Amino acid sequence: MKSIVLALGIAIAACLPQKAAAQSRAFTFVALGDMPYAIPGDVVKFDRLIAAINATKPAFSIHVGDIKSGSTPCSDENFRKVLEQFGTFDQPLVYTIGDNEWTDCHRESAGRFDPLERLAKVRAMFFAKPDGSLGKTAMPVESQSRAMAERFSTFVENARFEKNGVVFATVHVVGSNNGFEAGDLKNATEFFERNRANVAWIDDTFAKAKERDAKAIVLAWQADAWDIAQREGEIPRASGFVDTIRAVERGARAFGRPVLVVYGDRHVFEIGPFLNTSRKPVPNVTALMVMGASQVHAVKVLVDPDSPGVFGFVPLIVPENRAN
Repeated sequence: MKSIVLALGIAIAACLPQKAAAQSRAFTFVALGDMPYAIPGDVVKFDRLIAAINATKPAFSIHVGDIKSGSTPCSDENFRKVLEQFGTFDQPLVYTIGDNEWTDCHRESAGRFDPLERLAKVRAMFFAKPDGSLGKTAMPVESQSRAMAERFSTFVENARFEKNGVVFATVHVVGSNNGFEAGDLKNATEFFERNRANVAWIDDTFAKAKERDAKAIVLAWQADAWDIAQREGEIPRASGFVDTIRAVERGARAFGRPVLVVYGDRHVFEIGPFLNTSRKPVPNVTALMVMGASQVHAVKVLVDPDSPGVFGFVPLIVPENRAN
């Protein structure tokens, strides 16, 4: 089924460029993530991909996190290398944090860092100006830390912006069960606070989009929220993703227009339905998982706010980056 949906998505996308050229409200953005995974090995590959993205001149790009592998040292130096590469995007770049940047940093191979200290460092380095994107040409974004300052001033990474009637929002939802470790009080406390912020941000994004009569919504985060090894047909309550999935379903049903959820985590290109906690498709919601790790490629998303489906998809492949 996934291959059928993927083929259909690409087929639809193939028809969109001509239409997009004729529509003044149509635009493209690039979705990518889980890269550069091996540092320094993938740095050159990532540079090639950035050059390919720059050549396509998208309105902006969205990176869904995991700027290094879980076993690569979580050092300031490695973070700085990626931040410098982010600065070579000609167009705006919006970045949301992955688990490899902080939750996995306690590993010996990652340098045995304190995960919460690393999270604070990522926020300080990559979100020093929370009201603007990264990239050579920064664009203004609305940060949850300012929009909901009384409750969620910490969350500089959750951003929102609008383009031609489509509302975009990034949400700090990560792999490793969304950072939820019931046996670690400090980490559990962080999870519950961030989870509340994320749900509030998703709820508010749907509410704002409805108020503005938006044509569609795009949500972007790092985690594969359904990547849970189990035999049951439902997502277990112990999952750190339950509230996120339910917030999307609740908001999408009330919104009633196309919603796209962009994420990474498993490093393969897939387009399919967004599943609720019972693993049933949520109406009007499409899920896009981007390539990553050894697949240092991206996805060009074609957006036509005035067409019924709004979204089309074209893989952005860099031939030199193909895995051996």
